[in-house]
Amino acid sequence: MVNRRRQSKHLRAPRPLLAGGSQSRVQRRGVDYIVRNVPAQRSEKEYRCPGCSQRVAPGTAHVVVWPATPPLGNESGLEVRRHWHTHCWSVAS
Repeated sequence: MVNRRRQSKHLRAPRPLLAGGSQSRVQRRGVDYIVRNVPAQRSEKEYRCPGCSQRVAPGTAHVVVWPATPPLGNESGLEVRRHWHTHCWSVAS
């Protein structure tokens, strides 16, 4: 039996966000962001919220945020997407 190792997630292309949830465009500090709501039933993994540095537990409704225009050196804004607690994103300035 051949033991194949999976390619590092850091070497793979970013996965597109799953369909479902609502998406909007928001401007913060002169930067346009895409914000997608992730309902609790679609939240399957644990993430670290950049707003409070606490974990976003599986099964927790939250938002995924990425810049509408890719940062220099990235092919798409999806490469720098982050998962935020909904409250943390709403109070971030």
